Amino acid sequence: MYRIVYKEILNPTVTLMDIEAPKVAKKALPGQFIILRVDESGERIPLTVAGYNREAGTVRIIFQTVGATTKKLSVKCEGEYICDFVGPLGKPTELAGLKKVCIVGGGVGCAIALPIAQYLHEMGCIVHSIIGFRSKELLILKKEFEACSDKLTLMTDDGSTGRQGVVTLPLKEAIEAGEDYDEVITIGPLVMMKFVVETTRPYGVKTTVSMNPVMIDGTGMCGGCRLTVGGETKFACVDGPDFDGFLVDFDEAMMRSGMYSEFERHAYEKTCNLFKGAESNG
Repeated sequence: MYRIVYKEILNPTVTLMDIEAPKVAKKALPGQFIILRVDESGERIPLTVAGYNREAGTVRIIFQTVGATTKKLSVKCEGEYICDFVGPLGKPTELAGLKKVCIVGGGVGCAIALPIAQYLHEMGCIVHSIIGFRSKELLILKKEFEACSDKLTLMTDDGSTGRQGVVTLPLKEAIEAGEDYDEVITIGPLVMMKFVVETTRPYGVKTTVSMNPVMIDGTGMCGGCRLTVGGETKFACVDGPDFDGFLVDFDEAMMRSGMYSEFERHAYEKTCNLFKGAESNG
């Protein structure tokens, strides 16, 4: 069992938790992920490591409540326990030797991008960060990005904070203005990453994407997280989750990611109804 030592609600749908998991904290690196189960009857879900404290033996996760399991996890309190917390899994993001990088994060994907930006900052790399959200109410981790970025651009779809527009707009402006990035690292919704890649492709700027498809075992055995990369089948859990964005078949990935949306919606509604029933009986 793994104890929740800290919990913070970042916005109406996004929650931060620090989990006591010393063995995972000891080896975790930016870009890797864990697989957890909330209880013994629960499903296994992957969550990218959003931070770690080796001294305290804790691993930080930041997740959006979108399905039954994340709903169950979101109502857990500090001091309570979750059943399984396995990791670190996947390959760490390759960051050695980078001198100037642009980090592009979207929504809850910013939670995954942050430890990469922090790591690069600590290495002495020049970090430009572009983070995007639908609105001011959904903004997370602004202060944390400010602390580790030489330049931070905040975008919102509705213009309620920062600059109105999509993240590819300031990215294209920066490249055309002569910013010579060693690499662009983008993490967020599939459609956002696809358009980031199409923005950098004409300029030949190396672009890495973080893929987080459906995973079950995290070892490459189930095949649920398969992707087509450069015409070959890859598994996000063991070959990634980072891939060369120019080679990823995003259309296929988006089609596969939507296959389970109806099932997930029903499972989420069922879980919500269970909690409502318990509250009424209480």
